[in-house]
Amino acid sequence: MSKRSGWPVADAKARFSEVIDRAISSGPQTITRNGRDTVVVVSVDEWKRKARRKGNLAEFFATSPLRGSQLVVERSKDRGRRVKL
Repeated sequence: MSKRSGWPVADAKARFSEVIDRAISSGPQTITRNGRDTVVVVSVDEWKRKARRKGNLAEFFATSPLRGSQLVVERSKDRGRRVKL
């Protein structure tokens, strides 16, 4: 049995349980529609690993390539419009 990772949508529908098993055991499984990659089925462990945040907002700004660039950001003085309620 091959270790395929690409599935035409009709095959993926007919063998969905196998698609899930392969995503768990062999990694992400690509589903194609009309010959084009469309979606990827991944295990929840893989999803959590990829979606995990790295650091916090302060660390993000501290390592920003814009730090020290003398970029000046000003707040808009626009107060919006009056709305009659």
